[in-house]
Amino acid sequence: MQHIIEHIILGNGFLLSTDKCIFWQEEKALILSDLHLGKSGHFRKAGIPIPQAVFKEDMQRLFTLIQSFKPQKIIVVGDLFHSRDNKEHDLFLKWRNDFIDLPIELVKGNHDILKPDWYKEASITIHPHELTISDFSFTHDNAGCEPINGQYTFCGHIHPGIIINGLGKQSLKFPCFYFAENYAVLPAFGRFTGTHRIEPKQSDTVFAIVKQDIIKIQ
Repeated sequence: MQHIIEHIILGNGFLLSTDKCIFWQEEKALILSDLHLGKSGHFRKAGIPIPQAVFKEDMQRLFTLIQSFKPQKIIVVGDLFHSRDNKEHDLFLKWRNDFIDLPIELVKGNHDILKPDWYKEASITIHPHELTISDFSFTHDNAGCEPINGQYTFCGHIHPGIIINGLGKQSLKFPCFYFAENYAVLPAFGRFTGTHRIEPKQSDTVFAIVKQDIIKIQ
């Protein structure tokens, strides 16, 4: 069962879920990043036996989130897919038919390299670089971006993780939601992804995802 914490940005309420997504209450939008759908199929094509259950579990989690939050749209800040077309993309199209009236807005990431006709068939609206809604913008990689007109930016790409130190010299790394002054970095939604250690400033806010709990680190 998912655990949820509310985080307020510019007067808007964002619900952080242990299922590695954010629900924007004012827009009724589910925000995700780095699903990397088709990655396990990409590895299988290369002869590496990654089970298809990884893909199915991610799709089932997304199905459950849609049922729970009942979003009016889904915003993906990049890397919805991982590579070129494979059988898992066909399975996604079948899944998509169950939610064909639910808009999906994709800000393209570096791995979103499918042909434009494929996205059209999947009823996915493509934004090559950025999507802006109200006081918020959405992009895949925030590196080098400067805030525009006081906007707050949501991004992904780096798969943020935070180190938590225990007794002695023990330490563990967990995926996290990372909120800086002008931007936020979402954890990778896809199960078949790694994490990149972040080093937050004292003024930043970090929520670690620890099993079925969300822990505010700072």
